[in-house]
Amino acid sequence: MNIESTAYAYLAPTAIIDSDHPSVQAHARAVAGADGSRDPVAAAVRLYYDVRDGIWYDPYLPFYKSEHFRASTVLAKGRAFCIGKAGLLCALGRAIGIPSRLGFADVRNHLTTPQFLEYLGSDVFVFHGYTEFLLDGRWVKATPAFNAELCRRHRVAPLEFNGRDDSIFQSFNEDRCQFMEYVADHGVFADIPHERILTAMQATYGEARVRQWIDAFEQAGEMPARRFRTCAPILS
Repeated sequence: MNIESTAYAYLAPTAIIDSDHPSVQAHARAVAGADGSRDPVAAAVRLYYDVRDGIWYDPYLPFYKSEHFRASTVLAKGRAFCIGKAGLLCALGRAIGIPSRLGFADVRNHLTTPQFLEYLGSDVFVFHGYTEFLLDGRWVKATPAFNAELCRRHRVAPLEFNGRDDSIFQSFNEDRCQFMEYVADHGVFADIPHERILTAMQATYGEARVRQWIDAFEQAGEMPARRFRTCAPILS
């Protein structure tokens, strides 16, 4: 089976990757413009930067329901962590006819904030999410997780994307301090595997800790657990 024939599975909307939602459709067309059909590479690049910088990275958001990652919800809220941002970028790609799928990997963040390290209990981020576009006959990775402003605070160059080369996390920051380390690859998916992600979180961070997070979100009406914008960077 060739790559083009398998691409059809990565064009259809799902309950989470709701690329058929009116707001997702309208946003994708507005960002991609005429390039959406004429030049898919240019359109994918525009969508990438729109999600990278237009959706604020926030790891203190609810995660325990599949609807927390729904693309139209992420678009409306304007913030998400890596899984939600990757899911939105995937949905926007599908909305303009670019076959798009999700990849997941466990990564060790050597420069995470002290506050988040204490909250998570680990420097490993399980099921870090990124997007893959089928462009010019090959799958290309796009990682829209960290917006440019956040990167500048942590002295890490924002990830760029040209639609032809993979965009993945750097091993070192601008001061040559170790930054991101890929430790496990979970493969690619047509949809966000929510139950599998939740199971992995429980296995890595502990069932009691995950249950504590969920209970806190429930008691707070699913409001963010903390204000990530006020977290101090490792390097100043």
